[in-house]
Amino acid sequence: MCLAYRKRLVGPAVLLAAVTVLVACNRIGSGQPVASASDGKIPITTKSNEARREFLQGRDLADRLLGQESLRHFDRALVLDPDFASAELARANNSPTAKEFFVHQLKASVLVDKVSKGEKLLILANEAGANGEVVKQKDYLDELIAAYPNDERAQFAVANYYFGQQQFKEAVAHYQKATELAPNFTPAYNVLGYAYRQQGDYADAEQAFKKYVELLPNDPNPYDSYAELLMKMGRFDDSIAQYHKALSIDPHFAASRFGLSGDLMYKGQRNQAMAELQSMLDQARNDGEVRTAYFGMAVVASDAGQFDEALQAIDKEFAVAEEKSDVASMAADLQAKGNILVAAERYDDAAKQFERSLKLTEDSTLSQEIKDNAKLQHQFNLTVLAIAKKDYAGAKAHAETYRQGAEASKGAARIKQAHELAGRIALARKDYATAIEELQQANQQDPYNLYRLSQAYQAKGDATKAHDLAKKAAEFNSLPQLNYAFIRVKAEKA
Repeated sequence: MCLAYRKRLVGPAVLLAAVTVLVACNRIGSGQPVASASDGKIPITTKSNEARREFLQGRDLADRLLGQESLRHFDRALVLDPDFASAELARANNSPTAKEFFVHQLKASVLVDKVSKGEKLLILANEAGANGEVVKQKDYLDELIAAYPNDERAQFAVANYYFGQQQFKEAVAHYQKATELAPNFTPAYNVLGYAYRQQGDYADAEQAFKKYVELLPNDPNPYDSYAELLMKMGRFDDSIAQYHKALSIDPHFAASRFGLSGDLMYKGQRNQAMAELQSMLDQARNDGEVRTAYFGMAVVASDAGQFDEALQAIDKEFAVAEEKSDVASMAADLQAKGNILVAAERYDDAAKQFERSLKLTEDSTLSQEIKDNAKLQHQFNLTVLAIAKKDYAGAKAHAETYRQGAEASKGAARIKQAHELAGRIALARKDYATAIEELQQANQQDPYNLYRLSQAYQAKGDATKAHDLAKKAAEFNSLPQLNYAFIRVKAEKA
């Protein structure tokens, strides 16, 4: 299971966070903040030995990507010590819904003046990431690593930040440092495999995942992660075998059902892919798993060009969040619905969904930072709609507003999206040289951008480069995602 999938279970709003920060622990405090620890690890503040034991059990399960199983231990720890800030943080990061995430993150933030320096920095970094404040997040993590350079969890938190910013070489260095400090620290081997994979280094990725399997041979997630690498490599049958290994260990391991749906979709077995997602839905243990199953159904339908069916799946996903007044997830679902409508060329309907999403966020109790992010994202959406309607003056104006906001945020993801918009405008206006220049600076982990680059090179007369990029887009082979579904078949034909 990768970080992206964990965030999908939490809810799309939490995708604003650059990392999923996991807490560190070494000893009980006296109920007062602990300034340092003799072994160089981040101290943990709690008034209850029993709460600490529950926390450690929950943390071990969370380390093994058994988030659902970890919740009862964190909840028990919080009953025993209601001021247990690290337990609140862990409860937030393993919550199945966005609403729960924000509730527990807020409780952790309220307690920051009652805990050790390391705990405080982890909580504040997590809060900044959730708010999309990547500069502030990086500052907190830099301070954390300076204070606790020998804590594998501090190294892991910094590595996750770099992973989220697509700075994979830096991420690898910190994951490796974590494994040097704690050779049996399994989460680092897991995400190290993904960091290598994102760089196209499949050999080292495979070695990291095999080490992960070696350390946890009786857990489902190592086989799930290895399966995802095999999917990426186009080895679908081998991937399916690994997913089945994971499910033989834990039939309720939802991530493997989701992954199987991807393998089957790429093999052209749409009905079987839908059947796996239905099994995921039938066995769902929480709203996050229900919503993710519906999301997968929307992706499989979109991949087949069945956009009405995809919209119905998103409506069902939305209804789950609406029942719990999970506004962040509802707003994200409306964004997904708008994107599907854009793919279906129903631009006026898409505009209505984007407007609904923005209004939901603006009228909510979510942080001002999240509301500001939503306003900026709306400029992105308005640019996309203007391009579709050939209103290039309007597109340029909205894109410039977005660019200014992206540069002010200093967020790498936002800046890449600003380049994407400039490239899309240039491509629509047949300025292929500019399109190529801009799209090369856009997110290369988005297969749609690879397909756009292929189109630009084809129009410019470079058939070889166009073919190579179309092949790369067609064979992206990620876990199910909408942007890939919108272009996969087109890229194969190209």
